Amino acid sequence: MSSHRFDTNIAELKTYFNSVIDWVSSVFQDVENEMRGLNWGELYERFHTIAYNPNEVHTELRELYADFYVKDKKGIFEYILGGCIDTKLLNVRIFDDVTKKTVYEKQTQEAKSENTSNCPLCALGNDNNKQRIYKQNEMDADHVTAWSNGGATDINNCTMLCKTHNRAKGNK
Repeated sequence: MSSHRFDTNIAELKTYFNSVIDWVSSVFQDVENEMRGLNWGELYERFHTIAYNPNEVHTELRELYADFYVKDKKGIFEYILGGCIDTKLLNVRIFDDVTKKTVYEKQTQEAKSENTSNCPLCALGNDNNKQRIYKQNEMDADHVTAWSNGGATDINNCTMLCKTHNRAKGNK
């Protein structure tokens, strides 16, 4: 907009601006405070050729707004427009309980069959914990690839570690 501040004819700019507003209004039924300040022109350029079902978008938007784990409400809009793929936009860093339980049960079953610890790092050691089976509340969910290094917060990037190893691991 600032590059056009000295234009004498703004008809083309006004048409574009109205196109962006109309597109946003057709995709999102509600106006949210977090919509302010987003670069809607860029989002329009990237996503306006995709057909969206406003009812499905509305449902997804409500679910994400209600999700405790979503820390960046502004990222919800681009996340939805991009097909709900890039969870980094939501700043989700915590694994949900279902994921933790599923990974815990799988690791524990494998550990018992191999007679080793269900903490993969304890299993590598030579101490008393090499064969220890931890209870789920004695373990933490950990990103295999660190979140800060682009690791997703999903079941494919989750491992359960004993609390000692998870705290020692840090951002490695």
